[in-house]
Amino acid sequence: METKDMMTMDKGENDVERDQGREDVGGEEEGTQQENGRLMLADGLAERGPKSLNLGSGQQVSNGFTTSTPQSPREGPGTAACSGGTASGPGGGTGSSLQMGGLRTLVVQQTSLERPRETWSKKMDFLLSVIGYAVDLGNVWRFPYICYQNGGGAFLLPYLLMAVFGGVPLFYMELALGQFHRSGCISIWKHICPIFKGIGFAICIIALYIAFYYNTIMAWALYYLLSSFQPTLPWTTCTNSWNTASCNRYMSTDHNVSWSNSSTSPAEEFYTRQVLQVHLSPGLHQLGSVSWQLALCLLFIFTIVYFSIWKGVKTSGKVVWVTATFPYLVLLVLLIRGATLPGAWRGVVFYLKPDWEKLLSTTVWIDAAAQIFFSLGPGFGVLLAFASYNPFHNNCYKDALVTSSVNCLTSFLSGFVIFTVLGYMAEMRKQDVDAVAKDAGPSLLFIIYAEAIANMPAATFFAIIFFLMIIMLGLDSTFAGLEGVITAMLDEFPHILVKRREWFVFGLVCVCYLGALSTLTYGGAFVVKLFEEYATGPAVITVVLLEVIAVSWFYGTNRFCNDVQVMLGFYPGCFWRVCWVVICPCFLLFIIISFLAFPPEVRLFDYHYPQWTTVLGYCIGVSSFICVPAYMVYHLLNAKGTFKQRLLKSITPEPSSDNHRDFIVTNAV
Repeated sequence: METKDMMTMDKGENDVERDQGREDVGGEEEGTQQENGRLMLADGLAERGPKSLNLGSGQQVSNGFTTSTPQSPREGPGTAACSGGTASGPGGGTGSSLQMGGLRTLVVQQTSLERPRETWSKKMDFLLSVIGYAVDLGNVWRFPYICYQNGGGAFLLPYLLMAVFGGVPLFYMELALGQFHRSGCISIWKHICPIFKGIGFAICIIALYIAFYYNTIMAWALYYLLSSFQPTLPWTTCTNSWNTASCNRYMSTDHNVSWSNSSTSPAEEFYTRQVLQVHLSPGLHQLGSVSWQLALCLLFIFTIVYFSIWKGVKTSGKVVWVTATFPYLVLLVLLIRGATLPGAWRGVVFYLKPDWEKLLSTTVWIDAAAQIFFSLGPGFGVLLAFASYNPFHNNCYKDALVTSSVNCLTSFLSGFVIFTVLGYMAEMRKQDVDAVAKDAGPSLLFIIYAEAIANMPAATFFAIIFFLMIIMLGLDSTFAGLEGVITAMLDEFPHILVKRREWFVFGLVCVCYLGALSTLTYGGAFVVKLFEEYATGPAVITVVLLEVIAVSWFYGTNRFCNDVQVMLGFYPGCFWRVCWVVICPCFLLFIIISFLAFPPEVRLFDYHYPQWTTVLGYCIGVSSFICVPAYMVYHLLNAKGTFKQRLLKSITPEPSSDNHRDFIVTNAV
């Protein structure tokens, strides 16, 4: 920013001085145009930028700060500093002047000729996208199971505490970072702490691993959906080609059927023997061939994904109006239907009956921390990407509170939807609810809930809307996960990829489809479980721990809070600062240590994972995290100067010149 000294001019010398001023300003314009593309006149209210100018007499011209009290960089709410006439500038910009005596100061805004960043068409597009990302399949099958397993209503206490002190602060921090720096998860690090740029690459690899297995679950749901378009649902009878002699349709109306420990339900056999066909694979060491039915289902899923995200948030923001709202409509319908079923109250009591003694168990707190973390989903690059398309002064603080609250309430509501039906199943089978609800994960949806729906009146209708809901819950999470990768790569390599977005997205979707082929084999369900347990969980928690440390301790909480103040007009309170500096790192460290101290016992159906699969799982997890130390070494080796100079440069953020609108303050009469 360049400032000229003010000088008093005699009335008779106005023409000469004006011409001379024009020559000087014109010279400045020419130099600046070569560097920044063009000049625009501004009205004194900038979107952001730390630079300011003191004008004497306690007055200050700055990018949106008041003129009464000088302020430090990046502080204070946006208040217009200049007053006076306003003139239209080139390119739609405006100029504003500050009258002092007989002098007038012009504030000229520099902008770039680069393509402006895409933004959401509507605020609701952003909110629905974030809600659709956060509310996924885990809200429906994981939360209800963990809740009743860890003390029912008593579990809500550690869950809410972990949300307030861990999940929501991380959620808020990522939205604020993305909105301020307007960058994806890779390029944002040069503005925070360059040596941690490997975090962005690790996040992209983790997102790919998730895409390899997560969409396969939607392919299963699509198979169920297509099988639902018939008068008798195929998982209600034992007379199909895939059924065994152990198949028993055991309900209260079947008086001639005796149920033993070796019996299997038709829903279980349809899921394991017809959809997954796991009986054809002995384990991970021999996966078998690819199921062509599931391959076609997954191809259809990825086709929908591609045409939803290929043009950016302008298209995906419209699709989520369906994919994010339809599940709530279905949940409401299923809740009303479930509440009217006989025995529904048994399921609700089982779901919410508090067992306070379980709060003394460490496992309950570990599960609460892990559930809220994976439910809100910080650390996957999605919140950074979505927030980067927001207007600069959007109230992301309010957005964080609203969307995280909706997510937690949806999890709680899903528990009622699931357990009213499980209570009905227990009533029909004359069993306890815990005997019916023995399955967790996908089995809860594809076996227990599918069987319950099949025994309701209007079973076909409820089956169709239920599996449509499962697909849509997964779709908007996939949109979000891939958009995080796309935004990161386009921001990191804009000259190569920005004009070729459609082809890049096509290539990315093809890679995800090819990577998912192993999950479509006869033993694909074993691969899905391995990825779910090892490939993503520990790696992403470690990555987020480093992210919080980099922002809070290296970039600095004060600097980050000043950024938030420039955007939102208020400084984050003491609670948020303490959470970011101390509580969130401890929260994440607690999850990591507990995972290492109590590794999960991985099993699926009757298959116990051998020891070598644990090693394989950790290797897959480390393969993404290794990007962080690898980039640190690469960055230090390529920097110039002594080791101390290299280290200092590697932790010093670069100015966000591309994102800030700088101002030239000059004179005119």
